[in-house]
Amino acid sequence: MTTSRIGRLILRGSAAVAAAAFVLYAGLTLLIVCGSTATECSPVTDFTELYVYNALIAAAAAFCLARARHVERERGAWLAFGLGLAAWAAGEAAYTLFLDGPVEPGHPNVSDVLWLLFYPATYVGIVLLVRARVNEFRASLWLDGVVGALAMASIGAALALGPVTSGGDGMIVALDLIFLLGDLLLLGFVVGALALTGWRPDRTWVLLGAGLVMAAVVDGFFLWQAATGATAGATLATVLWPGSTLLVGAAAWQSPAARPVRAEGWRLLAMPTAFAVAAVGVLIYDLARPVDAGALGLAMACLLAVILRMSVTVRENHDLLEGSRREALTDALTGLSNRRRLMLDLEREVRYASTSQPCALALFDLDGFKQYNDRFGHPVGDALLARLGRKLADAVGDEGVAYRLGGDEFCVVAPLGELAAGLLAETAREALTDRGRGFEVGASCGMVIIPEEATDVSSALRLADQRLYREKGEGRRSVVSRQTSDALLQVLKECEPGLDGHLQVVAALAREVGSRLGVTGSELDELTRAAELHDVGKVALPASILRKPGPLDESEWSFVRQHTLVGDRILSAAPALSSLAHVVRASHEHFDGSGYPDGVAGEDIPLAARVVAVCDAYHAMTSDRPYRTALAHWEALEELRRCAGRQFDPVVVAAFRELMESASEGAHTAQVA
Repeated sequence: MTTSRIGRLILRGSAAVAAAAFVLYAGLTLLIVCGSTATECSPVTDFTELYVYNALIAAAAAFCLARARHVERERGAWLAFGLGLAAWAAGEAAYTLFLDGPVEPGHPNVSDVLWLLFYPATYVGIVLLVRARVNEFRASLWLDGVVGALAMASIGAALALGPVTSGGDGMIVALDLIFLLGDLLLLGFVVGALALTGWRPDRTWVLLGAGLVMAAVVDGFFLWQAATGATAGATLATVLWPGSTLLVGAAAWQSPAARPVRAEGWRLLAMPTAFAVAAVGVLIYDLARPVDAGALGLAMACLLAVILRMSVTVRENHDLLEGSRREALTDALTGLSNRRRLMLDLEREVRYASTSQPCALALFDLDGFKQYNDRFGHPVGDALLARLGRKLADAVGDEGVAYRLGGDEFCVVAPLGELAAGLLAETAREALTDRGRGFEVGASCGMVIIPEEATDVSSALRLADQRLYREKGEGRRSVVSRQTSDALLQVLKECEPGLDGHLQVVAALAREVGSRLGVTGSELDELTRAAELHDVGKVALPASILRKPGPLDESEWSFVRQHTLVGDRILSAAPALSSLAHVVRASHEHFDGSGYPDGVAGEDIPLAARVVAVCDAYHAMTSDRPYRTALAHWEALEELRRCAGRQFDPVVVAAFRELMESASEGAHTAQVA
């Protein structure tokens, strides 16, 4: 509540005065009931009936209007309640001042109209308060309200509808029937509102519901009393009217619940059951003492609503079960199927897969995601996972099912053969790739074909996992190797700018020759990187030797012959490049054993080193040097042929010559075209 300190003091003082006045009124009524004569109590009784009674109802209206005036929250609801109570108080005042006398006033009169205005205003207040405070409007809760309202209406109709409509002046009967209908609707609105809270009302709803139900019951009692001709003197029931309005006024100033209460638990079953039993009770009572047809109709309508409520409950429980199952099998972040769903699907695929109808299992693990997460934060990392999950689902489409197994692990299961599955795996790998400024996230993959490579779930997952992490390890080593190679090449470029172009050409030639010799995959990549780094040891050579315009003397050659050993030591110091060290060390060995630094010969020289030696020599011969001009292309090839078997491997020279001849023929064809 947001009233000032003075406002709170005034409110508490007013509440205390109202409570004291109510106690006074109740006490005097009790004295009359207990036997005090009207003569002895007449002056005080007149005062309480004329002023205190009306003032209590007016005070309740003032509490609701003050709530609407000073607190913005739920203003419309409490304004409606306040206006309804004000109409009630005005009706009481008009009756006391102008209509109360020895002669029964005619109907309808101004007080009747003002009293009737209380009902629509209260209905509006209940609806507005429900909209403000109830967050969940399930069909079952609506039906609970209908069941409760019909049950309460059937009981009220069974007790009062018959006597009210049994006879008398037609206008009075019609007016009493309108009041009775207003009371029954009021009970229905209250029960419906309580049902929408899941039968877990807070203090506001408890006080408001108690006050309105009390007002409806007391009004119905007096309607029955008037219709049956019973004595209408002062009774304790009269006290309940101002008491009910004060409960409504007190409800206006209760703090709402700190958090909404979830509609669940035994109340959702117990309350509709209790109302159904009440409706059945009305039908049973009719067997002993017939009740009005309207009451029977309401009771039967209540039972029909209970049946409908049961069907809705079955549907909601089914939806809840399906939702729980879906949540249990779905990854919350990406919306993909989760690990539990994967295990269920794999068991089915293993059972039905055959050599003619195989199934592929592909596991994926993101590369570079940890660095992305560390750099940009977990919320951004989660957003990336969600985005990649959507891309993976789109990439797989109807060919299979995509899963997120947790963390940065994904999976695809598809009823495809090896070739089609390989294409799908590459598409999925691309979907799991994202690049941006300062980051690159990719994916490693391990794939298994069921039942060709695995015949049960555990072996399929184990084999796919092994292949995944073997590829991941190779990929990680490749990335580190590439980064280290780039760093060393940059050092070489800084030390000797002319070496950069030489190394790129030698690496490109070496890759082509290696392909012609049948080198593939990671071995071809290592050959290419070794060609790029075969002169890395020259960083230790003095610039005076590297740039000397004339031939080198013997002491200078001794320095030069050390560069392969230096390259070996440099690369051996980097684990990611250690596999290249022996190739660089042997890159200047001769096929006849006359090379350096170890004098090995023939097949003892690594094939990659023999390829690098030929490509390095060709590019050196066809490039200008400070001490000589470049040889022609055909001259360099002739020199390689002449030295084949002595300095160079004849097989490598033959492959190199074929490469150059095919390149020359291609260039000639292009010129002719």
